[in-house]
Amino acid sequence: MKEFQNNLIVSCQALEDEPLHSSFIMSKMALAAQMGGAKGIRANTVADIHAIKQEVNLPIIGIIKQDYKGTDIYITPTMKEVDALVAEGVSIIAMDATKQFRLNHQSLDEFFKEVKDKYPHQLFMADCSTVDEAIHADELGFDFIGTTLVGYTPQSYGHKIEADDFKIIKDIISSVQHPVIGEGNIDTPLKVKRALELGCYSVVVGSMITRPQVITKRFVDEIKKER
Repeated sequence: MKEFQNNLIVSCQALEDEPLHSSFIMSKMALAAQMGGAKGIRANTVADIHAIKQEVNLPIIGIIKQDYKGTDIYITPTMKEVDALVAEGVSIIAMDATKQFRLNHQSLDEFFKEVKDKYPHQLFMADCSTVDEAIHADELGFDFIGTTLVGYTPQSYGHKIEADDFKIIKDIISSVQHPVIGEGNIDTPLKVKRALELGCYSVVVGSMITRPQVITKRFVDEIKKER
């Protein structure tokens, strides 16, 4: 995916309980991102992806967030979601690659082998939260290694991706063979630039561009600090 190497990918997502939840709105978010210079889009659900493809000609990292009883895994967790994304057509499919992965008595190793056997020509991205998970995903053969879930899993709670000058990104890049996509609370232009300087293949930014309720709250929280 040379198109977004050394460039910005914008995550255009809005869940059902968010005010901008709409495939039409997400398609316009993606168009705005493209107009601003983004070279790729990350999007959730077939409906959103289909709408986005009508508006932009950028590579898409596709996911389907789906909750299942008895598991914390929700980013493209089963073959059902993979099948749907392949049928719609996306450049890359991202999925949870944390140590929590175990659904229907299947390990990540077993699931990813099944996925690659079924779709050998599809590119896949591993959403990881620790260095060890990134190394494991790299060994399994994921095409891209993402830092998407740093700080969002029990084993990474409290971790900040930018801590110690992005030490986790440095450690992952030095430990894996596949390209690393920086993602997860990389929320300023300077952080994006630094992650790329350190060797990230590209960087995904979401909330600070496409979730106005989150952006607004940051302003409000700063005002409250002065009172």
